[in-house]
Amino acid sequence: QVQLVESGGGSVQNGGSLSLSCAATAWTGRMGWFRQAPGKEREWVACFYTGSRGTYYADSVKGRFTISSSQTNGKNSLVLQMSSLSPEDTALYYCAATVRLPTGGACSESKDYDVWGQGSRVTVSS
Repeated sequence: QVQLVESGGGSVQNGGSLSLSCAATAWTGRMGWFRQAPGKEREWVACFYTGSRGTYYADSVKGRFTISSSQTNGKNSLVLQMSSLSPEDTALYYCAATVRLPTGGACSESKDYDVWGQGSRVTVSS
């Protein structure tokens, strides 16, 4: 079973930058980031398809957030680099992976992901 462990996040002022990292025990067909602000539903942020199928972003973060992946010493990491942060970006951020095959469904739908990280908090103050 794939396991995801998140790190990073924290507090930053309006306009600042933060990064989140998701350590995965294995790559899967699709990996993504979601967030949930207090009192709101979980929202898709971005997703990354292995096998060069591309990277996609929600309109609310496009141009400000970037996904990157790396494999170092056998460790797989999915990084979400966030810039120009605003208080509207304050949320609990989750890394997720789609394990099922084929990798169907939608990049932006939480129901199409099978494994989730524990969440990492991002707080942006005005």
